[in-house]
Amino acid sequence: MAETTRLVEDKQEFDWPPLESNPEVFTEYLRNIGLKPNFVISEVYGFDEEVLAFLAQPTLGVIVAIERINRDLDVKKGEPVGDNKTVDFYMDQSGELDNACGIIACLHAILNSSESMISPESILDGFQNETKTLSPSEICQALQKNQLFKTAHKTFSMKGQSTAVVNVNDQSKVQHHFVSFVVNKEGKLVELDGTKKGPYVIGDCRDVLRGSI
Repeated sequence: MAETTRLVEDKQEFDWPPLESNPEVFTEYLRNIGLKPNFVISEVYGFDEEVLAFLAQPTLGVIVAIERINRDLDVKKGEPVGDNKTVDFYMDQSGELDNACGIIACLHAILNSSESMISPESILDGFQNETKTLSPSEICQALQKNQLFKTAHKTFSMKGQSTAVVNVNDQSKVQHHFVSFVVNKEGKLVELDGTKKGPYVIGDCRDVLRGSI
């Protein structure tokens, strides 16, 4: 009975706490799990061309923190992943991963990049190899069970000002949701959000940064 109680307590101790919307936290987290050091997460401070020009180039993906107005309508968008894949990598986001949307958005951007962004034999490399042939729901389950990801996630959820959120018992107070935008091999801008039915194709695009604004 004592061992059973301990297992329940251990499960409750980790609930994929939210990450702060902080590019330095994201960059440090991702490099810790295998993002190559020549890639970085940058923050967009404005949409004028003069401001966008300061961002590191090329931009390979865009991650956006949004506040949903109508979640029930939003999650109906997208096409289920079938044999004709819109993107190379897409995963579902379960209720257990509700506050892990930040790292899921990063995975969607990195694992659909046209450039090799992952260091060999890293946590990211292992996860990519493990999930290549899995369905979106199976990838979701693989992340939920990945102890290496859990350890890294817990460490970086405490960075910046995130501690104030993690210490709140009701994590439903986290109101924003991360999604990512990429340009696929067919030159289409695609929104990737694991709570939707699947990848959501927006239209033709040559520049993922300006196309996603």
